[in-house]
Amino acid sequence: ASAAREAASAMLAQAARLGIEPVACFDERYPVLLACIPDPPPVLWVRGDTAVLARAAVAVLGSRAATDYARQVGERLGSELARRGIVVTSGLARGVDSAAHAGCLGSEGTTVAVLGCGLDRVYPAEHADLAASVSEQGALVSELGPGAPPLPEHFPLRNRIISGISLAVVVVEASEKSGSL
Repeated sequence: ASAAREAASAMLAQAARLGIEPVACFDERYPVLLACIPDPPPVLWVRGDTAVLARAAVAVLGSRAATDYARQVGERLGSELARRGIVVTSGLARGVDSAAHAGCLGSEGTTVAVLGCGLDRVYPAEHADLAASVSEQGALVSELGPGAPPLPEHFPLRNRIISGISLAVVVVEASEKSGSL
């Protein structure tokens, strides 16, 4: 028990240094919709504005290997939702996800990116600038504490959070075995 307390204290200190805030399930800032799913995460780690987690949100998701058409649709949906004051949620992945975030940001909207790793890492790495913009105009969120790597088993967990904080989920394009579905 003492080792677990020490590890938790170290993680909280590291998060504070990085501007990452823990939001526990009993915290009033914890998303009400997320608390209703069968397996809500006990803690969300947030970099950005925690208040956006209480706003109406729609998830825009799709293939990482998206067609040009799917990326255009993702970007347009992100933009149109932003113009209507809806928070756009997605996973910061290549393809449709990043297009939805970019469309939202381009219309000066608010977006939330749910990561499958700790918030001190950006995956994929080429989305570092996009992640910085998301945290300035919305929030980066993960149930994984600082230092957690982007392992394949983390992404299905991430997807339940994306859908859990959203009023609706729009899948723009996905293969039959896609994690989006």
